[in-house]
Amino acid sequence: MAECHPVGFQWVLEAKARGAKVIHVDPRFTRTSALADLHVPLRAGTDIAFLGGIVNHVLQHGKYFREYVVAYSNAPVILREDFRDTEDLAGVFSGLDTGTRSYDNASWQYAGTEQQAASGERDQEYEERTGGGRSVAEAARGEAHGAGGAAIGEGDPERDETLTHPRCVFQVLKRHYARYTPDLVERVCGVPRDLFRQVCELVTENSGRDRTTAFAYAVGWTQHTVGVQNIRAASVLQTLLGNIGRPGGGILALRGHASIQGSTDIPTLFNLLPGYIPMPHAHQNQDLAAFVAAEAARKGYWGNMRAYLVSLLKAYWGDAATPENDFCFDYLPRLTGSHSTYETTMAQLDGVCKGYFLLGENPAVGNADAKLMRLGMANLDWLVVRDFSLIESATWWRDGPETETGELRTEDIRTEVFFLPAAAHTEKDGSFTNTQRLLQWHHQAVEPPGEARSELWFAYHLGRIVREKLAGSTDEMDRPVLDLAWDYPTRGRHAEPDAEAVLAEINGRDAEGNPLSSYEQLKPDGSTACGCWIYCGVYADGVNQAARRRPGREQDWVAAEWAWAWPANRRILYNRASADPEGRPWSERKALVWWDPDKGARGEWTGHDVPDIEKDKAPDHEPPEGATGPQALSGTDPFLMQADGKAWLYVPSGLTDGPLPAHYEPQDSPFPNLLYDQQRNPVRQLLPPHPDNRYQPSGDEPGARVFPYVATTYRLTEHHTAGGMSRWQPYLAELQPEFFCEVSPQLAAERGLTHTGWATIVSARGVVEARVLVTDRMVPLTVHGRPLHQVGLPYHWGPNGRSTGDAANELLHLSLDPNTHIQETKAFAVDIRPGRRPRGEAALALVRAYRIRAGIDERTGTGP
Repeated sequence: MAECHPVGFQWVLEAKARGAKVIHVDPRFTRTSALADLHVPLRAGTDIAFLGGIVNHVLQHGKYFREYVVAYSNAPVILREDFRDTEDLAGVFSGLDTGTRSYDNASWQYAGTEQQAASGERDQEYEERTGGGRSVAEAARGEAHGAGGAAIGEGDPERDETLTHPRCVFQVLKRHYARYTPDLVERVCGVPRDLFRQVCELVTENSGRDRTTAFAYAVGWTQHTVGVQNIRAASVLQTLLGNIGRPGGGILALRGHASIQGSTDIPTLFNLLPGYIPMPHAHQNQDLAAFVAAEAARKGYWGNMRAYLVSLLKAYWGDAATPENDFCFDYLPRLTGSHSTYETTMAQLDGVCKGYFLLGENPAVGNADAKLMRLGMANLDWLVVRDFSLIESATWWRDGPETETGELRTEDIRTEVFFLPAAAHTEKDGSFTNTQRLLQWHHQAVEPPGEARSELWFAYHLGRIVREKLAGSTDEMDRPVLDLAWDYPTRGRHAEPDAEAVLAEINGRDAEGNPLSSYEQLKPDGSTACGCWIYCGVYADGVNQAARRRPGREQDWVAAEWAWAWPANRRILYNRASADPEGRPWSERKALVWWDPDKGARGEWTGHDVPDIEKDKAPDHEPPEGATGPQALSGTDPFLMQADGKAWLYVPSGLTDGPLPAHYEPQDSPFPNLLYDQQRNPVRQLLPPHPDNRYQPSGDEPGARVFPYVATTYRLTEHHTAGGMSRWQPYLAELQPEFFCEVSPQLAAERGLTHTGWATIVSARGVVEARVLVTDRMVPLTVHGRPLHQVGLPYHWGPNGRSTGDAANELLHLSLDPNTHIQETKAFAVDIRPGRRPRGEAALALVRAYRIRAGIDERTGTGP
């Protein structure tokens, strides 16, 4: 966090100054480690084993917050008799189809009910739910997850609030993690038992009624073939400890700079509409009502999906969206499967994807298996790149590595590349949304230089010009573009669209054009328009709430008048869980919201934060028979986005790779899985075979020791992402001038590496060279009873700019998390040797030689 998010880390240091303990778990000793109370080095890719060990400690020693767990989680719920765990099936769950690499989750359901897939997956059950028939396994693919929790079928699940029934979630969880012992954590993760026990004691001592512990991760936790399950494991632990919905608790995905959170909220993801409404799939004869029926949960706030979606359609198409034409629902694009970044690359290679826009992205060096990205772009008809500098994704056609090896010739590449200079955030108005869901407005400081323009300018004027060219068209396929509400005011000599006008459209308005103040005002009948339901209220009363800057000394500790947090300016989600079932704070020290029986007509929720529950819903409220939406939740259901209002220790539906997190080795690993016979995530996503995306043997497979070292990629404070913002800056280039690798003194001695000299790092995908940094910050570990050395590789470099070097992502494979389609960049296996890498065809020959030594072919690493 100190390395990648230094501005946010100041608050960690302030907490530490007040007595907080800071634990840093990382393969490397970093700037964060130097300021932490405890650094825990571990083998990259073993996070679930580590977290599972803490879960086991909590369960075995009775350290869980029992009242919280019984009242607010699904721990008491009883599972079906035919469910089988990894303990029963040698590392997989019941329902696995190895042929399709997918799970049928029918056996994962609660006894007494049938779960539907999560919002966003339910659309894929459309035919099944409307009589067409579709398998649960097919419907459970992860192409279009929305934010809604899985919907619960008719009937009430069986429960045992004593938590003793052998099939209740609590007991299943206990058995699942029973073998995640300190001894096993030491053997798998390389974390000594005494150090691990110290972590367990610190975390559990600081959790319960009077204290809370927070987890923060710098996004890298997701970049694994089990990335979603890493986060799930932390969620299980935090739920058991009662650390969700309470001050000082939670799980923070550190994603503030570049508005990463905002780019998923509004969004830039192929499978979502703004506010995490899922993008519809292609179905025959599907209208708006059928989509909502397939998508909306019966209980909880996703029960209001029609209001959110209709208001979005009205924001898109304005007066053209009417009840008679289903509010232009047919105008929305339709998914035909997964269209993630890497599948788009495969579509480029196959000649299916003809054109590509890159806005602030640099896949030529910034994506996994960077060579494959460049080969894909070389097969396009046209490519548009918008950036600050001539990044590698704009110039690969003339000076990329493949021109040196002879794999590409500039004169043979037909791709027409358009480079358009982009404005920086200081050169435009707009907002950033950070980890805390906090929208913070930034004002333009200077005009962009020369031909540089903002993304807002580019999108608006591109749309304007396309609409002008289509004007007068009678072709039905042009109506979605021509009918768009595209009337944003502009200002200045560049006709820059007014960013606040866009924010106002995102906020929403009523039938008279007045700004809305809450998503609870959205209507399903077309009388409201809202560009993103979770952002409704950011422009309440016609005021840019995101631009508020009241100093902290003038407010209380919640600081509700600093910017604006979605939803409803609520600073802590699920904060109903900060009070006990009767509505009283678990402790005065951690009081956040509570029920005041003397307030209002019949009592109200009040407190320091905006209560995350209907204001007048009493703690003893029980929903009437047949209630739907938020009204179907009781006064003790704090997790409002879940259909049952509970935190899920166990996930009966909504994930593609299992109801409980289980440790699997990374795709390429020099070690066998000590926990289970199953080596890798059995449903990890593998892309179609390609000669430049070969997988490596793992564990005990022949050839695995050819790549004996674990490598991990990471960021540096001085550079930013793929380098487009930083490698061209002279001061930053001087601070971090070259690509380097971090190795321990022991590894340097073992492989003949010299400090500040050169090293060659090789995988089955490619070869790179790096300056050697020999440092005690890389600690050798003992794993599976033998020494393990890890290689640290910052990922910011490429051949362009002032600071140049090879790209670490040349080494990576395309084996992805099956839920999110994200690459596994944080744990892979390599070899390292002294000296500079060979050039030209000799570099290809070296990679081929390693493949031959390891016995690698197109089938290696692809088994279930």
